[in-house]
Amino acid sequence: MFTVEQIESAHGKVKSGADFPNYIQEIKRIGVLSFETWVVDSHTEYFGENGFQTSSKPKYENLIIADISDKDKFGEYLKIHQKGKTDYFTFCNHCAETGIEKWNVDLEKMTCTYYDKAGNEILVEIVPTI
Repeated sequence: MFTVEQIESAHGKVKSGADFPNYIQEIKRIGVLSFETWVVDSHTEYFGENGFQTSSKPKYENLIIADISDKDKFGEYLKIHQKGKTDYFTFCNHCAETGIEKWNVDLEKMTCTYYDKAGNEILVEIVPTI
């Protein structure tokens, strides 16, 4: 099974949203089936075959997640990030500002779903491939 260290090594190559597709392919190759990242502190839960699960540690001090989500503003921030114009921490701050509590990436369906604090789906997108 995979380790958090392997995943973090792959993630270390990500400088912006433009690098995300390569990262996804790399962690998929080592056996990650899905993962869920919590915006509050960027800890992530990773899931593999046969119920395997591991978690990363928080990456920063807790952010305050807005109680009300702003789908349109979040969509604008996401597009900017995917073009490589913001770094990861900036993107996480934008998520918090627009009420995104977490995202879940399903590497079998190749989707990324963003959720608000109430568990509502705010946006589902296809994970770009290389």
